[in-house]
Amino acid sequence: MVTASDALVRIRNLTIRFPGAAGKAAVVRGLDLTIHRGETVALVGESGSGKSVTARSLVGLTGPGAEVTADAFEIDGETVLRYRERHWRRLRGRRIGFVLQDALVSLDPLRRIGQQLSDAFGARGGLRRRSEVHRRAAALLQSVGIPDPEHRLRQYPHQLSGGLRQRALIATAIAGQPDLVIADEPTTALDVTVQRQILELLEQRQRAGHTLLLISHDLAVVSRLADRVLVMRDGEVVEQGRTADLLTAPAHPYTRQLLDAVPSAASRGHRLAPASGEGRAHGRPRLPLPAKRIDPQRRVLAAEGLQKRYGTGAAAALVVDDVSFALAAGETLGIVGESGSGKSTVARIVLGLVDADAGRVLIDGQPWSELDERHRRARRARIQLIAQDALSSFDPRYSVERIVGESLDAVQVFGAERRRRVREVLDAVRLGPTFLDRHPRELSGGQRQRVAIARAFAPRPQLLVADEPVSALDVSIQAQVLDLLAELQAESGTSLLFISHDLGVVHHLADRVVVMKGGRVVESGDVAAVFAAPRHSYTQALLDAVPTLAPAAAA
Repeated sequence: MVTASDALVRIRNLTIRFPGAAGKAAVVRGLDLTIHRGETVALVGESGSGKSVTARSLVGLTGPGAEVTADAFEIDGETVLRYRERHWRRLRGRRIGFVLQDALVSLDPLRRIGQQLSDAFGARGGLRRRSEVHRRAAALLQSVGIPDPEHRLRQYPHQLSGGLRQRALIATAIAGQPDLVIADEPTTALDVTVQRQILELLEQRQRAGHTLLLISHDLAVVSRLADRVLVMRDGEVVEQGRTADLLTAPAHPYTRQLLDAVPSAASRGHRLAPASGEGRAHGRPRLPLPAKRIDPQRRVLAAEGLQKRYGTGAAAALVVDDVSFALAAGETLGIVGESGSGKSTVARIVLGLVDADAGRVLIDGQPWSELDERHRRARRARIQLIAQDALSSFDPRYSVERIVGESLDAVQVFGAERRRRVREVLDAVRLGPTFLDRHPRELSGGQRQRVAIARAFAPRPQLLVADEPVSALDVSIQAQVLDLLAELQAESGTSLLFISHDLGVVHHLADRVVVMKGGRVVESGDVAAVFAAPRHSYTQALLDAVPTLAPAAAA
């Protein structure tokens, strides 16, 4: 039986306000949160729901100007609401470890990984000898799935891949053996195999009796790890309960909406986002997406025997090795594989941003990769890119109207016709004329991705290359963007080359799939057939690594 004394965290009636144009606006209102020792509690909800700021309040990082009030705010029985910064510093790392989503920002870019782990060990104390610190640091990196830990300890964060950086960040968070680890979207940017390693690491901590607060928009991850779930919307908890109960029989329409938004084989050909903004009723069928106009006789894209090396001499790395595929008009081809498989390099070769060492790319049956940039430029409007990080692909000085309009330069659309086309595509992505004068920093993540899609569709391209376009979005915004892509593709007949590490998204969206490993294509074919009966062991391993939205077993 769980008692009050078992509570590591006890919060009652938490309200967090920030200064705004109309006084102090509450971003969290009336929240109650209890986390018992050895328990994993998850906070879920879309961006802006208050999940992350709630988690940050547990380590005194709500930000300047924040006003935090509560009837009770206790960590391990101690009231921390009136802590000063020096008190919070003693708590961070030693009592509570924090894993943020963006490891590149969270890790110190000027210090080696080994130095940062040494600091983290120091938060707990007890390790004085340099050799012991080094041994513990190497063992910790190995435990979080980082190969060659001795080498990685000497590297800086920018020298690690995104997956390795995230694992290094988790290592720094648990180095001080904290009582509670807060993991804020710890697997969002990771491919499925690396994600599985991180989830297994967190499960090991669970089995050892450690306590975890998980913030995630991935309900499959939540179903695997969490004992209890709190669903947040607009700063309030709209539903909470045991994971098995909440995922099996959600009571609130918003919870049902989140569950419906998860892409999978079952959602193929149907909308993920509800038309009304609320979850669909139980038993009501999903709304169908418009049918694609695929012409299998017309090959918009053909890649033949692509090869690419980086570096020179014996140290050169072969990152793309004899890759071939074709894409028909109006079709969606998914390229999947873990980090380092070569899929993004293939995308850059297709776009003409990187030259292949061997092989060629044809666009509409005509040479593309063999042309120099002067001759490519006249045809560039046929191919458009939707990048993973929309914000970094925009000029921050530009308005939305100018960002979208710049893609029309290549097709010589100017003046009144340009203004009309920009408004047309913004309407198509459900951003009205009020967004024309806004700048990227004034937009949410979902709005920025819609602007990126509008820019890509504005010149009416034959081919869209989408490189991880929804990996950083929460599940409900992801659903809206995927529905939007499907609608615009069906209307325009544009072909889509979709690169992703999310197999559920690819299963939902793609017609065919190419599976890459170590720069080579190991399997390809109809997406439903490949995912239902994979022939290659690597494809099977990828599918086995995908967390499924299955309610946790009853305790």
